[in-house]
Amino acid sequence: MEPSAATKERTLAWLRTVSGELSTATIKRLEETLPWYGDMPPGRRSAVGLVAQAGITSFISWFDNPQSTPWIAADVFGAAPRELLRSVSLQQTLQLIRVTVEVVEERVKDGDDSLREAILLYSREIAFASADVYARAAEARGLWDARLEALVVDSILSGEYDDELPSRIAALGWHGHGEVSVLVGTAPRMLDVDMLRRTARHLEADVLIGVQGSRLVLVIGRAEQVVSDADGETAAPDRRTSFTDIASALEPGFGDGHLVLGHEVPSLVDASKSAKAALAGFAVARSWRAAPRPVLADDLLPERALAGDPVARSTLVNRVYKPLKNHSTELLTTLWCYLDNGRSLEATARELFVHPNTVRYRLKRVSDVIGWDATGAREALILQSALILGSIADHDAPVTRRR
Repeated sequence: MEPSAATKERTLAWLRTVSGELSTATIKRLEETLPWYGDMPPGRRSAVGLVAQAGITSFISWFDNPQSTPWIAADVFGAAPRELLRSVSLQQTLQLIRVTVEVVEERVKDGDDSLREAILLYSREIAFASADVYARAAEARGLWDARLEALVVDSILSGEYDDELPSRIAALGWHGHGEVSVLVGTAPRMLDVDMLRRTARHLEADVLIGVQGSRLVLVIGRAEQVVSDADGETAAPDRRTSFTDIASALEPGFGDGHLVLGHEVPSLVDASKSAKAALAGFAVARSWRAAPRPVLADDLLPERALAGDPVARSTLVNRVYKPLKNHSTELLTTLWCYLDNGRSLEATARELFVHPNTVRYRLKRVSDVIGWDATGAREALILQSALILGSIADHDAPVTRRR
C-alpha cells in the first residue's frame, strides 16, 4: 500500500535527520560482527564505511523516487575505489549489505509497513546490483587473463623473453613446477578451455593455452606439491605422470589432425626449445603415414631434418653418430652395414666376416649406447638418417668399399 504524500514527506524528513546516526551505528556494528572488517588497513576500512554510508543515502534517494530502480542502487559502489573491489569479495559485500539493512530495520521497526517493505525491496535490489558489479569485474578479468595468456604463449613460441615474463606468468596463477613440455595440434571449432584445464588439474598438471591461427598450443607443466624427506630435503613425488600420458588425456580437446609433443625441458624458461621442436614436428607430421596421436617431436627427427630443421640435424648427429663413433667404430660400422643390407643379420655377418650372433650382440650394444633399436623399421629410419647426416658433417669419416 502506497503511503500518502504527506506521510511520505514526513518519513523522508525523518530519514534524512537520522541518516548520520544510522551511518555511525552501521560502522560500529561492522566492527563488532565482521572480523575481516577490523583486520583491514585503515584506508580500506574507511572506504568500506563510505560504501555503507552511501548505501543509506542511496536508500533515502530511492525511497523518494522508486522509479529509479535498480541503477541508483548500483551507484552505491561508485564510492568504492577500484582496489577495494579487488580486495573485498562478493561474500563480504553481501555481509556488509546484511549488516547495513539490519541496522536500518532495527531503527525503523516502529515505523509504518510501507517503510519496512521499502527496506526489504531495496536490500534485494542492491544485492543484485553488487552481484552485477562483481560479475562485470570477473568478466573483464577473464578477458584480460585470456589476452595475457596469449601474450605469454606467443613469447614462449618465439623465444623472445623479457624481464616482465615471470611476473606475467605469476599473474596467470601458473602452478607448474620443474619440467615443461609443449603440445601442438589443430584447434577445434569450439575450444573448451575449461575441459582442458580440468583434465590437466586431474593429472596434477597446469597448462597455458594459446591459439595460433589454426593451431592450438598447450604449454604443460607438472603441478605436484613439493614434498620433503625425513631430513627436510625436497624430493620429487614417487609417482609422476609422464608428459606423453598427459598429452594423451588432453588429446580429445584438439581438432582433427596430427598432435605433436615437444621434448621435456627443465623449466618454463626453456619452454621455447620444446615449442620449436613441436612446431617443426607438426609441420612435417603428415609425412609419417602411421604417426600416432600424439607423436613425439623426436620421433619425427628424420622428417624434420629433411625439411631443413637444423635442430633436428644436430640432434641426430649428436645423439646417434657421435656417441657411436666415440664409443666404438666397430659398433658404428656394424650398424651401417646392417642398415645397408636391409636389416639382414646373415648379409651383415657375411660382409663383416662374423657370426650372425655377433651382429645381434653388437646391435644390442648399439641400442644400449644410443637408446634406439635398429631392428625396428621406424627406428632404423631414424638411425640411418643420423648416419647419413653424421658422415656428411664428419670430414674424417673413412671411406669403405664393398667387395
